[in-house]
Amino acid sequence: MSSEPIEAEFISPPALTNTQEDEYRVLDREGPLSRHSTRTETFVGSGTPGSPEVTLKELEADRTREGYHIVSFEKGAGEDPREWSPAQKWFITMATSFLCLAVAMGSSIITGDVVGPSLTLHTQQEITMLTMTCFVMGFGFGPLFFAPLSELFGRKPIYCVSIFFYFIFTLPSALAKNGATLIIGRMLAGLAASAPMCNVGGTIADVWSIEQRGAPMAIFSVTIFLGPCVGPLLGGWIGMRAGWRWIYWVLFIFVGVCFIFTLIMPETLAPVLLRNKAEKLRKDTGDDKYRSLEELEKKPLSESIKIALVRPLVMMFTEPIIIFMSFYLAFVYCLLYLLFFAFPIAFAEIRGWNPGMTGVSFISIMFGSFLAIVIIPLQEKVYKRATKNGDFPEARLYLMMVAALVLPFGLFLFAFTGAYAHVHWIAPLISGVIFGFAMILLYISANSYVIDSYSSYAASAIAAKTLLRSEAGATVPLFAEQMFHKMGFQYAGLLLALFSCVIGPIPFIFFFYGHKIRARSKKASQMQRIPDSHIVQAEKGGE
Repeated sequence: MSSEPIEAEFISPPALTNTQEDEYRVLDREGPLSRHSTRTETFVGSGTPGSPEVTLKELEADRTREGYHIVSFEKGAGEDPREWSPAQKWFITMATSFLCLAVAMGSSIITGDVVGPSLTLHTQQEITMLTMTCFVMGFGFGPLFFAPLSELFGRKPIYCVSIFFYFIFTLPSALAKNGATLIIGRMLAGLAASAPMCNVGGTIADVWSIEQRGAPMAIFSVTIFLGPCVGPLLGGWIGMRAGWRWIYWVLFIFVGVCFIFTLIMPETLAPVLLRNKAEKLRKDTGDDKYRSLEELEKKPLSESIKIALVRPLVMMFTEPIIIFMSFYLAFVYCLLYLLFFAFPIAFAEIRGWNPGMTGVSFISIMFGSFLAIVIIPLQEKVYKRATKNGDFPEARLYLMMVAALVLPFGLFLFAFTGAYAHVHWIAPLISGVIFGFAMILLYISANSYVIDSYSSYAASAIAAKTLLRSEAGATVPLFAEQMFHKMGFQYAGLLLALFSCVIGPIPFIFFFYGHKIRARSKKASQMQRIPDSHIVQAEKGGE
C-alpha cells in the first residue's frame, strides 16, 4: 500500500492517530501490527494477523532483542525529511502540486475542442470521446500497481517513471493521424499519470508534521480539487485560437516541465531513506545486523501487489460503508464529468457562446469549490463539539448531510435554466457554484468518514473508492452528449436531480445507523457515540 492515502491529508482534525501515522510512515503499510506478521499473515483478504497486535516500539524492541541494530533517523542531523529546511519542504510541496495539476488538468483539457479531432481524423464523435474515457480509466487501475512499487523503489523513481511516460504518451495524441493512435496514446498516458494520485498524500506527510500542514494542504487542495475545471478553461481558448492539436502540445510542454521537477525532487519516503542508511552502515562497518524496521517486516513484492489488488476489491464488495459511500462519490464524480459536456451545450449550443467563453463558465464550479474549501474549518468545530465525550466516525458526516441537501437544488436549477436561451446566463452559472460547493463538501466529508471507519485499512478503503469512482467517471463521455440531446436538456438534468434526491438519504442513514453497521465488520472501527446521559450517569455512579 502507498503510505498514508492522500484523502487523509484533507481531514481536520486528523483521522489517523500519531501512532497510525508513524506506522504508515515507518513501515509504509497498513493493517494491525503483529510480531513477525510477515510470516504469519496468510490470507491477504482478511487482514487478520496470526499473532497479537503490538505497537511500533514493541516491534522494534523485539527485533533489538533478536540482535539487530534498528536504524532510525538521528534527531537534528537533517536525515528526517520533517527536519529539512522550509525552502526544501515548500519546493517539494509545489512540485507535487504541479504533478497533480498536470494529471487533473490532463483529464479534462481535451474537452476544450472535442469536435476538431473528429473532423480532422474523419472519425465518429464517440471515438473522440473515448480519449477522455481511456485516460480516466487509468486513474482507477494504475494506483493498484504503482502503490506497492513505491514501497520497493521509493517515491522519486515512481514519480520520474510515471511523469516520463505521461510525457512520452501525450506526444502520439498531438501527432495522431488516426483515431486509434489518439485513443491508445491517451490510454497509456492515463495509466502512467496515475502515480501522483496515489503517492502525493504520503509525500506531503513525509515532509510536514500534522501541526504544519495547514498552508501546504491549502495550496495542494487548490490543484487537486480545482485542476479538472482548469482543463476546459484553458482548452477552450487554445482550441478556438490554435486548434485541437495545440491542446495536446500545451499539455505535452507542461508535463515536460513537471518531469524536470521529478528529476530534482529528493526522495522523501522514510522506509527507503532508512533502508539506504542501513545499507551504508552495513557496508562501512561490515556488520550485517544493521537493519531498518521496514527491511525486517516488509512483505515480498508479489504479496504486496496481491494485497493491493485483492484487499480493495474484497472491501468494495463486503463493506457496506465503502459500497454506498463509493457509489455516492462515483455519482458526484460522474456529475463533474457530465458538466464538461453539459456546459458547452448550455452555453455554446443554446446561447451561442464561443469555445473560449464556454471554458470561462467553469470558473463557476471553481468558485463554488473555493467557497467549500474556505468553510471546511467549520467541520473541525462541529466535530469537536460532537465528540466531546469521545471520537466516533459518524461525527464526520455533518457537512455531507448539508451537501446532500444542497446538491439537488443546484441540479434542479441547472436543469430548468440551462435549457432555455431566454433565461439569463447567470442562472446556470449559479447552479455551477452550488454544485462545486456541494461536491467538495461531499468529497471531503465522505472520505473523512471512510478513513475514520477503516483507519487501520485506510489505503485499501480509499483504493476501493477510487477504483469505482474512476471507472464510473470514465463511462460518462460515452453517453453524456447523447443523453442531453436525445432526452432533451431539461429532462436529462431533471433525471440527475431526481437521482441525487434518491441517494441523498445515504449520509443520514449512516449517521444514525453507521455504528451498528461497523459493529458487524472485522475491519471497521468499533468506536461508538457516547450520549451525554451516559456521562451524567457515570459521574453519578462515581459519586
